[in-house]
Amino acid sequence: MQIDDGMVASAIPGALWVKSGASVGNGNCVEVAALAGGGVAMRNSRFPDGPALVFTTSEIEAFLRGAKDAEFDHLTG
Repeated sequence: MQIDDGMVASAIPGALWVKSGASVGNGNCVEVAALAGGGVAMRNSRFPDGPALVFTTSEIEAFLRGAKDAEFDHLTG
């Protein structure tokens, strides 16, 4: 099965969704799942049947490097 951006997140076969331990528990979380063919899917935990965004491993690595370097800190205040 091909997994594409925008497909229903809950329909991704075998997806084990994980959210950050820093989540405050009110359901406002981003969840991620490793994909069997490589890459990562993301979804909004408030809408588990909503669309998933699908990223390559390289895209996720670049995002994580930026997050670790505080490049996105301005987005939260």
